[in-house]
Amino acid sequence: MSDALDNVNFDSDELNFDDFHLEDLDADSVVEAPAKVERDLSFFKNIPVTVTLEVASKEIALGDLMQAGEGSVIELDKLNGEPLDVKVNGSLLGHAEVVVVNDKYGLRLIDVLDSALSSVGQ
Repeated sequence: MSDALDNVNFDSDELNFDDFHLEDLDADSVVEAPAKVERDLSFFKNIPVTVTLEVASKEIALGDLMQAGEGSVIELDKLNGEPLDVKVNGSLLGHAEVVVVNDKYGLRLIDVLDSALSSVGQ
């Protein structure tokens, strides 16, 4: 690198903010931010995502898990009847309960977190 760049020193005493007269600015000289443009986000509708219904979880030592066998019970962190977590691509979307529709499991959304959808379209 150049020695000229290495020898640049900054002296805060050289700054003089008294020369700026912000109160003299008129409204016509202020540049406004452009209006937010609405975008067509319909192309997002065809992007596949993975929806997961997480019943519960438990942190367990690997040694304890290796000793588990048929008939072993591992207590999980959710209570009976508590809403289950719905995750989309690993991020929490909301909560749901399990339902059966035409002999297949399904989920009924109980609530959807606002934070999960707030960044869509921004």
